[in-house]
Amino acid sequence: MPRRRSACAESFRRALHTAADTGVTAEGLRGRILGVMKTPSAAQRRHLSGSPFKARPAPVIEQFSLHDRVTHDLYGLGQVVGEEESAVLVDFGSHQVRIVSPFQKLTKL
Repeated sequence: MPRRRSACAESFRRALHTAADTGVTAEGLRGRILGVMKTPSAAQRRHLSGSPFKARPAPVIEQFSLHDRVTHDLYGLGQVVGEEESAVLVDFGSHQVRIVSPFQKLTKL
């Protein structure tokens, strides 16, 4: 008695035969199939109330006001010259940069 194939195996077998007819290799087909499949990222997962692991605390977003002296990991020393709801405008001497919240690379001095 022949072994019964699952629906997934059967559709993959059909795709291989179709690919062979068009000149596509099995590895190329497998790459296309795996490229379509995506796993959800950890950032999108919500914390379950019954989980034994603690939820990650929300990051504290630092508040800046006008004329605050700041340092940036990429741009160096600067001074806040403008504020918006979710961004600050910082003058680094040679140029001004708008930095959006959260300010991970910006530190108040």
